[in-house]
Amino acid sequence: MRKIIVFGNSGSGKSTLAKELRDEGLAHLDLDILAWLPSDPPKRQPIEQAHEQIQTFISKSNEWVVEGCYADLLELVKPFANEAIFMNLSTQLCQENARNRPWEPHKYESKEAQDDNLPMLLDWIAGYMERDDSLSYSAHSNLFQDFLGKKTEITSNKERHNKPLKSDAEKRAF
Repeated sequence: MRKIIVFGNSGSGKSTLAKELRDEGLAHLDLDILAWLPSDPPKRQPIEQAHEQIQTFISKSNEWVVEGCYADLLELVKPFANEAIFMNLSTQLCQENARNRPWEPHKYESKEAQDDNLPMLLDWIAGYMERDDSLSYSAHSNLFQDFLGKKTEITSNKERHNKPLKSDAEKRAF
């Protein structure tokens, strides 16, 4: 049974990979959905509420993937996960991916609204290595280093596309 956490910078391909895993039958939780309260400006949901929602999600499925850039929330999932995938792409690749990202209707009311947010997102991506919070390279690197299960680090879009999601034995059993 696969219980996977996927993390990395914005634009690194976390959601794309998680959706591919969802298409293979794993339940999928995007931490963006529960990290923020529906307010303007956005505010983080209290971690206790997010923890309850995470517990509910992981208790309902034998196989799942949880993805996001929130190391504080991923730490709540880590004890239940048996696999960690660190999407550790360069800042340049993450920005390129963000520029080419399709519309995300669960985050933006329109493609135009998403595009209007792009300059802020590109700046956010650029600050990944320097930030010192739960959304930073430092936090993700520590999460990856401390993880005790199967670990995979992906450093390019090409590498991601060349890695099989399931082993041959898993494919036969599916």
